[in-house]
Amino acid sequence: MKNNFKGFKNVNVYVEGKGIVRKTITIEKGKIIKIDDTNPNDEGYITLSNDKIVVPGFIDKHVHGGNHSDGMYPTLEDARNISKTLATEGVSSYLITTMTQSMENIDKALKNAKEFIEENPYIGSKPLGIHLEGPFIAKKYKGAQIESCIVPCDVKTFEHYQKVSGNNIKQVTLAYEENGKELTRYLKQHNVVASLGHTDATSEQVLEGINEGITSITHMFNAMKPLHHREIGVVGGALLNNDVYCEIISDLVHVSKNALRLLYKCKGKEKIVAITDGIEAKHLCDGKYALGGQDVFVKNGEARLIDGTLAGSTLWMNKGLKNLKEVLELSMEDTIDLATKNPAKCLGIYDYKGSIKEGKDADFAVINENFDVFMTISEGHIVYQK
Repeated sequence: MKNNFKGFKNVNVYVEGKGIVRKTITIEKGKIIKIDDTNPNDEGYITLSNDKIVVPGFIDKHVHGGNHSDGMYPTLEDARNISKTLATEGVSSYLITTMTQSMENIDKALKNAKEFIEENPYIGSKPLGIHLEGPFIAKKYKGAQIESCIVPCDVKTFEHYQKVSGNNIKQVTLAYEENGKELTRYLKQHNVVASLGHTDATSEQVLEGINEGITSITHMFNAMKPLHHREIGVVGGALLNNDVYCEIISDLVHVSKNALRLLYKCKGKEKIVAITDGIEAKHLCDGKYALGGQDVFVKNGEARLIDGTLAGSTLWMNKGLKNLKEVLELSMEDTIDLATKNPAKCLGIYDYKGSIKEGKDADFAVINENFDVFMTISEGHIVYQK
């Protein structure tokens, strides 16, 4: 790996507002300082073959782990392992995602995440913060979350978690109908994404929640009240609203191809956010693993509890994007936006991440048209190279 990396010379690059063009990118102190047509004679610049494309680094705002590690395992070794693993998928930044467990276990996970975020060793994908998935969810749609640890939405409980995390919680998945109005308002006031998920909300409650400050739907279609012609539920409410972002797990297991097409037809290319919801079994072969202290059985890449409930995914971000491109027949640029521009806008960080533009962070993934990943760069640091 190049320790004196200064940029890319005369490469195919997806530049914000211009599409895929041939340019030279110069970086300095982790930032993009110049995008031009020069041909610098400097060994610090990387050249690439014509089949490679430099795109913005992917942002996975909902991922639990991978390669035997989980965000709930409170060790720096596990945190570092997840960071390194995600970098192989072209992910340059992500949210460390927790799940519904006891307050004691969530506290341990948050303290560990805080320590790793502060360490920021540039060994892999950069943790941007924490996604608190639960415990403020509905028992009916708990999915693979632990029912005995579910509690109603509560501002004081969230304040406790936010304090323990060092103010690093950037997104909270909640069931709005479970006393969620006050918490949603609080999250909006404090610039934390309120994401509706694991919820039995009616469509009216969904639309009210969006009006109060919900800006995201957690893994759309999964673990939520479905669409019915007399009560269109969470799915219908989310599709009816033009402003809310919808996370999607595009492994073609969690949702069908036609569900993806329906989502795209209703939400368009601006409001879909590609996620993986990956668990510790990601990057590993079929077998027995764990999620939240529960046994998870992976067969043919599908992760399920003993009762058949889907338990996160084994999806890689780059493979999920390939599925989206093929199913929705998207351009390369529009596909990339689903994992870069859109999550950055949803998280409120698009002014410095999510696209390749002068002044933004030097976050890149080097891929080909098949979405194979050859290099990942986080804030100017090469964190993965094939």
